[in-house]
Amino acid sequence: MSKKYLLFFCLIFSLPLLAQEHEYNYNFFRNSAMTGNYFYSRATSNGSSMIKNIEGKLPVNDSVFHTPGNSLELEFENGADGTWQAVVFYQEIRGMDHFRKADVLSFWMYNISSPVTEKIQVQLMSRDSSLSSPFPVNAGKPNEWNHVSIPVSSFKNIDLIKIENCIAVVFSPFQKKATGKQTFYLDDIEFLPTGLTAAKPGKPVISEARGYAMHVDISWPPVIDKNVRFIKIYRSENGSDFKPVGIQDVFTQRYADFTGETDKKYDYSIAFLNDNYEESELSDPVSAFTKTMTDDELLTMIQEACFRYYWDGAEGYSGLAKENIPGRHNMVAAGASGFGIMALIVGTERGFINRGESIARFAKILDFLSNAETFHGAFPHFIDGPTGKVEPFFGHRDNGADLVETAFLLEGLLAARQYFTGDNDQEQWIREKITAIWERVEFDWFRQTPDSKFLYWHWSPDQAWVINHPLIGWNETMVVYLLAIASPTHPVPAAMYYSGWANQDKRGQQYRSAWGQTSDGSMFSNGKTYYGIKLDVGVSNGGPLFFTHYSYMGYDPHFITDKWTNYFTNNQNIARINYRYCVENPKHYKGYGDAAWGLTASDGPFDYSADEPNIRQDHGKITPTGALASFPYLPEEAMKALKNYYFNYGRFLWGEYGFKDAFDLNQNWCSPIFMGLNQAPITVMIENYRTGLIWKLFMSNPEIQNGLQKLDVESNLMKK
Repeated sequence: MSKKYLLFFCLIFSLPLLAQEHEYNYNFFRNSAMTGNYFYSRATSNGSSMIKNIEGKLPVNDSVFHTPGNSLELEFENGADGTWQAVVFYQEIRGMDHFRKADVLSFWMYNISSPVTEKIQVQLMSRDSSLSSPFPVNAGKPNEWNHVSIPVSSFKNIDLIKIENCIAVVFSPFQKKATGKQTFYLDDIEFLPTGLTAAKPGKPVISEARGYAMHVDISWPPVIDKNVRFIKIYRSENGSDFKPVGIQDVFTQRYADFTGETDKKYDYSIAFLNDNYEESELSDPVSAFTKTMTDDELLTMIQEACFRYYWDGAEGYSGLAKENIPGRHNMVAAGASGFGIMALIVGTERGFINRGESIARFAKILDFLSNAETFHGAFPHFIDGPTGKVEPFFGHRDNGADLVETAFLLEGLLAARQYFTGDNDQEQWIREKITAIWERVEFDWFRQTPDSKFLYWHWSPDQAWVINHPLIGWNETMVVYLLAIASPTHPVPAAMYYSGWANQDKRGQQYRSAWGQTSDGSMFSNGKTYYGIKLDVGVSNGGPLFFTHYSYMGYDPHFITDKWTNYFTNNQNIARINYRYCVENPKHYKGYGDAAWGLTASDGPFDYSADEPNIRQDHGKITPTGALASFPYLPEEAMKALKNYYFNYGRFLWGEYGFKDAFDLNQNWCSPIFMGLNQAPITVMIENYRTGLIWKLFMSNPEIQNGLQKLDVESNLMKK
């Protein structure tokens, strides 16, 4: 390695590490993604009392707000008998589990009732649904926003040693007496520490405002002013009258303003807000034009937005992918990082970043991975960015190796090794590091015993094989067996493809019947027809669509044919069945149809779930990655879904990193997060549809070709 290149790496790895674990405010309400009513609320009344509600939830008002773009509407009337109650629940998000110290309950209230004759009272609700003592609140001055700050100590009979014990803020009448109708608006309901800074932030700067079909992407430099908590976005349609349209947390450096109009000019300014919501001077304005876009341009737009999750949104110490955004700031997700590495390659090839930027990011990634904690060469599911140590995010048993997540990571790394083929020190170093990481994974160790038919998912250094989960298909784990057979240093016998992944003995049958809740496909092979479409391999109706994505972002299914099926054909049929199910819509869910389909794993209104095209495991939510990562299989149907999600649902579904994770029109709900496992498949599989880039790179690895030759499979690549 040259002295020049050594200097290059010294500069990269001696840079100050800027990322810090973010402490969130415990926020009950800031904005609702959906109009109409707020999903995380409950509004009830009885007797002659009344509270305005929509399907038992508080209405959302889009014209009156403290911070844009909406507030909760509290319209009530106290009767001579009865009462009313409004409950605003805390919205739990995975990884948002580090909170600032809470000293006061803070919220803003606006009343339009004059005269106001009635106080309201506020209580806190604990996890067992018990309520604290009430605290009376005056309405304040009419027709302006009034700040309410209540010491947490004022709420008795509730344990707040852990702030997570409080699950809701409850509003109700202070006195039981008849009054006229009252209307309040509530916004920015949260726990805050005392002694917040009052320093006014300096003037911000907009880096760029770029227009697309129906939205404008606004970005700004990283904020280093510690007084800044939010960025407030202003838009003008005439160049002079600027109105607030959005607010962004300080750790995100962009905002997607979905205007809903094409071929129109907009001007933007931004302001910094401190903890007290005091505003800085507005930035100098920047102009952007929305424009008519071709289908190809739309595909590139989607790819770049999802790519940004892994570029702008990467964990700061490692340069790798976070589990979800918002969520843990310092936690690396190994599998999502493998997918993200493939997205970075696409971003480089498409010109979203230049090759020098890409090389620098991969240098950071590979330095981190080379020094991160592993177990017999395998990585844990989650890694702490600052230390490189395992992060047992899913519990104490999750403190060791995760072979599946490791395989997803290797899938990306092996594609990258074939991409960085330049005859220079930098790219040679990248190839060497990837090879070393790949060769140290002891796949054979994960047999558990030398004569085992199966590979096993987990191993813990202090609990060994306690989880004891064998890898049996049909599911997302095919890539593990293919990599294990292909390993140049720690291979497993090729026969394990059939004894493990495609196992047909009693254990395999029981495994498939248990999670699939059907005997269809319990023999690995299926052979039945669904909606007139034959399914060679897979449980009833094919299971969730990520089964056709994760293993095949690198492995090109066109070139894999075993004794049961060709895997491109089989995956295509699974996608067709999924599509037909959503068109038929047997549970009559809102939104389902030929332009909204793709049941797979994602966040949901009640919990994370892997949805499938069957009545038992279909919960009414649509996940954009389901259809969009299926572009290679059903391009026309995927494009129709893309346009529907963007043009018809973009107001709530489109964000800084592309489409939000999922939505459910039946519950008037949209996920607040982007998921690391779901954004990259969109970018990568669209690219595989357009150019086959990642497929070509991954399949060109000599070890992969050697591994396929060991199997009783046919590969068209081997015939060339």
